[in-house]
Amino acid sequence: MTVAIEKPDTAGPVEPEAPARKALKANRTTVVAGILVAWLVLFFVLRGRQTLTLATADLTDLHRWFNDVNDSVGANRNSNPLFLYFFNEIRLVIDNLVTFDQHLISQPPAGRPVPVIGWLGVVGIAGYVSWAVGNWRVALLAVAGFTFFGLQGLWQESMDTLALTVSAVFVALLFAIPLGIWAGLSDRFNRIVTPLLDFMQTMPTFVYLAPLTLVFLIGPASATIATVIYAAPPAIRITAHAIRSVPETTAEAAHSLGATRRQSLQKVLLPMSKRTVVMGVNQSIMAALAMVTIAALIDAPGLGKTVVQALQSLDVGTAFNAGLAIVVMAIVLDRVTTAASTREENARRSKNRFLKWRTPLLGAGAVVTAVLIYLSHTYVWAADFPGDGTVGSHIASAADSVTDWAQDNLSGLTNAIRDVITNVLLNPFQSLLTDSPWWLVGMVLVALAVVLGGWKAGITTAVCVGLLVGTGVWSDAMTTTASTLVATVLVMVLGIVFGVWMGRSMLVDRLVRPTLDAAQVMPPFVYLVPFLALFGATRFTAIVAAVVYAAPVAIKIIADGVRAVPETTVEAATSAGCSTRQIITKVQLPMARSALTLATNQGLIYVLSMVVVGGLVGAGALGYDVVAGFSQGELYGKGLAAGLAIVLLGVMFDRITQAAARRTGA
Repeated sequence: MTVAIEKPDTAGPVEPEAPARKALKANRTTVVAGILVAWLVLFFVLRGRQTLTLATADLTDLHRWFNDVNDSVGANRNSNPLFLYFFNEIRLVIDNLVTFDQHLISQPPAGRPVPVIGWLGVVGIAGYVSWAVGNWRVALLAVAGFTFFGLQGLWQESMDTLALTVSAVFVALLFAIPLGIWAGLSDRFNRIVTPLLDFMQTMPTFVYLAPLTLVFLIGPASATIATVIYAAPPAIRITAHAIRSVPETTAEAAHSLGATRRQSLQKVLLPMSKRTVVMGVNQSIMAALAMVTIAALIDAPGLGKTVVQALQSLDVGTAFNAGLAIVVMAIVLDRVTTAASTREENARRSKNRFLKWRTPLLGAGAVVTAVLIYLSHTYVWAADFPGDGTVGSHIASAADSVTDWAQDNLSGLTNAIRDVITNVLLNPFQSLLTDSPWWLVGMVLVALAVVLGGWKAGITTAVCVGLLVGTGVWSDAMTTTASTLVATVLVMVLGIVFGVWMGRSMLVDRLVRPTLDAAQVMPPFVYLVPFLALFGATRFTAIVAAVVYAAPVAIKIIADGVRAVPETTVEAATSAGCSTRQIITKVQLPMARSALTLATNQGLIYVLSMVVVGGLVGAGALGYDVVAGFSQGELYGKGLAAGLAIVLLGVMFDRITQAAARRTGA
């Protein structure tokens, strides 16, 4: 979920807070401290009672009911009209769409030894489209990026990934754009669709893989639909935001001139919001690429399958090489769509005398591209990428060498860090959550929600706690909560350190931000492999992977919040004799407190989205339950309940932190 950062008042220096507000904040801090102290006292008195512990192989009635539903669906798949005339038809349509795209650029169709369009044609199309919607710089980047896939020895895998991504984004946008427009025009529909979008974005992708394979079987259809579920919400939200951002006076002017609702939409609202809508398409593409590795678990073709196979054999080099290809593809598609959203505005501002030649040059480029497509369609040398992927071999070898060096020289340091965080933070906090009576933990969560976020957050938390108990995996949920909160603490430490550094220096921002972008795009499975080699299969490995995934978001939010502090305020503090440390701790961080709270919110959500991935590397708890349910039929019901528990934790923490952010920024 994306929430806009509230910028501080830029009218002048910071004014002292009202005594009532100071008293309220002090009182809130005292109440929170009192709740925590009372919890600790009752923990030592009631430790080990009513913890709702459930063994790994044990099932509740709810889990057995889920299993029965699963068995019933499998038994009636070929006779139930709902499957015969609805789900099966959807699966066939999507399978045919993905297969068509694969035959077009990656895999030979029947009767041909090579795809319809070979590598030379694909590179030509990528360059021409990038030039047409962007500029020549983006076109060069696209040509270089696509050529790099072949040099890595991953041309077909990259094209399979591109085919799946294009298919999923196409399907997602078919309904995401109309729904976003509707949500932008209708407050009622926006209120209805927002909780659904929250649910889609909060639910870990692993959770809905099992139900999707149950309905659509393992294969491209399930992988595409899973990607659509993950990729559609950003487009819907951003499109709705774009429509709502058009000034009301503009829409009223069109209406006063006699424009109908449709004419206002087509002639005013959509043209004025086009740039933002294209950015929504950009975010959908990025989300779809983030799914390629996870979708490989249900037999999705492409780079994700290479990464998963490397993870299973701890092959760091192969995983890094394939992960790098995913990053390059994400960068190319990101730059192309970003350039498309700004091209017209940049063209208006530019006084380049070559602009008048753009149309003739595009026409000539189209002819050259058509020739390249013909050559790649006709000749094998232009269809199969030349070379044996030696660049990829060198990349994999270098990654293996770095990992081996780190194991040999850093094992003492990494083991010390792992032991300190595990023994000092993780174990005590996990014991507090899992060994306390369930009702005591529930009361503490509700009380903290009321104090930090208000009564609405308290009611939401109470409902989530009750449903968590109903899932039958309360103890595992508390273990996951402990790991999540420890990881979030580490995320915020990194967020504050690097966010303040970036917020105070544009040079540092320009140097660090590309690394953060790469960390966000790089599939978690890729950097899990070296972490497994360094730390082993432990809870700490899962925490480190979650921190790497979530920290970039928190760092960017905090950096933007610090940068938004008025320069006049910083200058006033400097002239008053404040040191750099005092300016940071007494001026910039307090004025960026809404950004800090928002960073905490997003850090929590991103860490939770890594819970299931952590279950693959020793984290246990809910992540393991989901993975076990996905792979073992008798635990399907428990895995589904664990997935619902992850969603409930996400909703609960999201509502508390968002409400706290609103209070902080008020």
